[in-house]
Amino acid sequence: MRRLLSAFVVLTLVAGSALVAGAADTKVGQKVDDTVIHSKVKTKLTAESAKNLVKVNVDVKDGVVSLKGSVPTEADKAEAERLARGTDGVKEVMNELTVSSSPSASPDTKK
Repeated sequence: MRRLLSAFVVLTLVAGSALVAGAADTKVGQKVDDTVIHSKVKTKLTAESAKNLVKVNVDVKDGVVSLKGSVPTEADKAEAERLARGTDGVKEVMNELTVSSSPSASPDTKK
């Protein structure tokens, strides 16, 4: 699992750096920094201890991380934000995650 995550990070750094270097509205250095931050946050979210966060969409612009998508619980939403905030280079986190409510998980439907 760790080998797969390491390969993902390296691939993202190499491919992402090349793709974003052509953006005219932002300095190349900042784009590379954003790519590194993106890779670090995604790696944390896909770790075994955060398996409910694999499908969280991560966008980074100028060190500001935006988290989007759906997670099963409020605790998962908070954990995603905590992991992102704890990542080197992150200036701010915009947590736009929604909590998917499953009728079977509701206390009112369990007996």
